[in-house]
Amino acid sequence: MNILLVGGGGREHALAWKLAQSPSLTTLYAAPGNPGIAQHARTVPLDIDDHAAVGAFCRAHAVSLVVIGPEAPLVAGLADALRRDGVAVFGPSAAAARLEGSKGFAKDLCQRSGIPTARYVRTASLEEARRAVLAFQAPFVLKADGLAAGKGVVIAETLAEAELALADLFAGPGGAEVVIEEYLHGEEVSVFALTDGTRILPFGSAQDHKRVGDGDTGPNTGGMGAYAPAPVLTPELCERVYSQIIAPTVDTLRADGNPYVGALYAGVMLTASGPRLIEYNCRFGDPECQVLMMLYRGDLAALLLRCAQGELDDAPAPDAHFASRSALTVVVAAKGYPGQPRLGGRVELGGAEDGGAVVFQAGTRREGDHLVASGGRVLAVTATGDTLPEARDAAYRAVERIGFADGFWRRDIGWRELRRAALRSR
Repeated sequence: MNILLVGGGGREHALAWKLAQSPSLTTLYAAPGNPGIAQHARTVPLDIDDHAAVGAFCRAHAVSLVVIGPEAPLVAGLADALRRDGVAVFGPSAAAARLEGSKGFAKDLCQRSGIPTARYVRTASLEEARRAVLAFQAPFVLKADGLAAGKGVVIAETLAEAELALADLFAGPGGAEVVIEEYLHGEEVSVFALTDGTRILPFGSAQDHKRVGDGDTGPNTGGMGAYAPAPVLTPELCERVYSQIIAPTVDTLRADGNPYVGALYAGVMLTASGPRLIEYNCRFGDPECQVLMMLYRGDLAALLLRCAQGELDDAPAPDAHFASRSALTVVVAAKGYPGQPRLGGRVELGGAEDGGAVVFQAGTRREGDHLVASGGRVLAVTATGDTLPEARDAAYRAVERIGFADGFWRRDIGWRELRRAALRSR
């Protein structure tokens, strides 16, 4: 089959890398793609905001499946437009994508469906937010209601910090409303599922590292690294996440007439009282997708098509197709990220992939014969191992082979699980 992959970041490079290995694939197209994706797909200069143009391309090139990677085109209704044209799409409708497009919508759905989550309040003005925050205790969790490229969440340690952050959030992207939540204590884990709107297929777990600095310090980012699987999510906890959080969400959306089709990513806090939903994303995570794709061993193209066509009951259980190994990815970012990144710096990959690692490109572009940084997160250097320490060592060896004077990275990806493993080995 011919597939169109929409997107141009590290997540999409990982999807392109895995889709290109699918026996059922004939031709993979990508719009807009990036230099890394171009190694696996034919990149096309499509304006993904022009839904009619995307549909015309699919008709002209006999595209059987469109895989939408990023959240913005999903929230904008690209999947709806393509389905009206009769194209199978892996990705939710705009109505279902409100799970990510509106934090307030997701919290309200949790409340009416009995899904465990943090206490919250929705605020529509800065003045209202300043009053509402007084009902919460520090640290304060403040979230822009709309999409904010992974940077719309602030954890303020003091009331003074919260007031400054609220002003910034209302002034920034996605700030028409702000959701204020109680702070949940515990350990966060990312849980993934594929769903065709009715059936749910578990698709692994991972742990992301949102803060920019070692030891989880500094501002939140789109993600500085991840590893999979996440052993802290025990089988018993995993069953609770699916039965208490993911299944009720899918059931509620279907009952509302907005069936969810695609990848559903639940950010979950493992608290002393059990798993509680932090937030939903309506696509594979980034950089979690990179580690999941390194471990998945099935025909991804065929699986995503079954999902898009409502035939997940015919799909094999995914556990049989995940390698019994660990994967870890280290994000190499441009200095200044998550603020104003230093762009245009030359990137030399050298022998980074000689030891079996894969360098997924995120914010890169070609400038003559050279690769240069074009975004805040530039590369996701990913490796596997029989154990998490082996995967970590292989990933960091690959990072050290990269030449990027304007780059930086965290040096402690996987630290929580690595610390637990060290204690168990004593």
